[in-house]
Amino acid sequence: MNTKKITITCLFSGLALFCFSAGANSEFQQWMQQQSQGVAAQKKAFQEYKDRRDKEFTDFLKSQWKAVDIVRGKVLDDAPKPDVMPVAPPPPAEPAQLAPVAVKPVQLNVPEPVIVKEPKPAPLVVVPKGRSLTIDFFGRQLRFYYDVSLKQRLDARIDKNAVSNYWSALSRAEYEDLLKQLGAQKKSLQLNDWAYASLIHKLANAINNNHRNESALLSWFLLAKSGYRARIAYDERSVYLLVPSKQEMFEVAYFTFAGVRYYAVAFDGRKRKPGQVFTYDGEYPGTTKEFDMRVTPVVASNDKDERRHLSFDFEGKKYNIEVSYDRGRVKFFSTYPQLNLDLYFSSGVYQQTASPLQKQLAAHMQGMSEQQAVNFLLRFVQTALKYETDEQQFGEENYLFPEETLFYPYSDCEDRAVLFAWLVHSLLNLQVVGLDYPGHVATAVRFNENVAGDSVRYQGKRFVVADPTYINASVGMTMPDFKKYRPSVISFQAETAVQ
Repeated sequence: MNTKKITITCLFSGLALFCFSAGANSEFQQWMQQQSQGVAAQKKAFQEYKDRRDKEFTDFLKSQWKAVDIVRGKVLDDAPKPDVMPVAPPPPAEPAQLAPVAVKPVQLNVPEPVIVKEPKPAPLVVVPKGRSLTIDFFGRQLRFYYDVSLKQRLDARIDKNAVSNYWSALSRAEYEDLLKQLGAQKKSLQLNDWAYASLIHKLANAINNNHRNESALLSWFLLAKSGYRARIAYDERSVYLLVPSKQEMFEVAYFTFAGVRYYAVAFDGRKRKPGQVFTYDGEYPGTTKEFDMRVTPVVASNDKDERRHLSFDFEGKKYNIEVSYDRGRVKFFSTYPQLNLDLYFSSGVYQQTASPLQKQLAAHMQGMSEQQAVNFLLRFVQTALKYETDEQQFGEENYLFPEETLFYPYSDCEDRAVLFAWLVHSLLNLQVVGLDYPGHVATAVRFNENVAGDSVRYQGKRFVVADPTYINASVGMTMPDFKKYRPSVISFQAETAVQ
């Protein structure tokens, strides 16, 4: 073929390829522009929807308010508890036996060593912008970036117009990035609803320099934007944050709308006691979540274990036990409102506290019978821990989670019952129920072997009384002052440990 012809052919081919490439590139750029315009249009439409939703809610807040009387929270148990626990009489001497009776060793359920993956604060999920702020979240230092427009001052006079204007100002701020940061921390630190709300409250406090009313309003705004059915109420001096809960809260003031209780919560452990307040009957659009107060995640741990030495005597021998606890979780639990006892029984224990305690106790129970092992755990809880009523220690009723019982210098009957029930279930895999007497809480255990003594029947099964507050009492012994009562049975789904 002619070289010139080849050159011309290649030239035309190159031009054609160039033209095709240029055309394709032009079409691609046009397509990308259309897509970009589509995304921009979607963002604009969504922003207009949010703006319209906030404007409608702002208008709603200017009109839909009414006076309501807050109901004082229900008291857990107003029956007085004994200041001093009785000591059980020693058991009668057993007759001499010609030969020892063989006992069947209990099957211990000792957890295998596990590596607990500590929850770590989430890395930044947005490009840092706005003002930087670091807060102390139960021993963890967490950094956030926020729009300074989220810091607003409330008018001197608290009324519906001031609240409406406050919401309107917050809705115009750049709050989406802060919500992303909060959501990332909730997921990374495995926060339950109360812990997430506590995180928001601490952040709102820091942004507003601890001005209580402004912090309540910002907490309300961020909770509503997170999907929670949060509301607020106000009187002449104060703003109150109100939230519904799946579990009943005790000694927390509330009001009821459409059959739902809205509790006036505080996150510092103090009880708010408003009288008549103004509030509204309505929800911010799209909010559906109620607080779930169950404590099952690894919540509020701060990686700093502290230790306590405990000792007790059993069958003529002294035992020494080292217990550990996470102070961050203890501080977190101190902010919790009081709840039904079944939640405490089923709460479980953080693995870094549970595992060392279980291993030490299990090592001492090797070769024991089922009954002897339960008596061993009874004696540990009865005598290694000092007794004091909540009124004496805290000035009010205060149910404790197991980790709190291991931390505080004193505990009373329900605290010991919760700790003992967890130990028996987790180590011996025996079913346990709580026994609720007037002014007293004990437990009962369903044995696999025949055990004599006082008992209750529940769901067709026999449970033998085991009272972790009746000093030196063995299974089957009821505290004398409560023999005349038929206790209510507290059933629960036990968790062995919180991973």
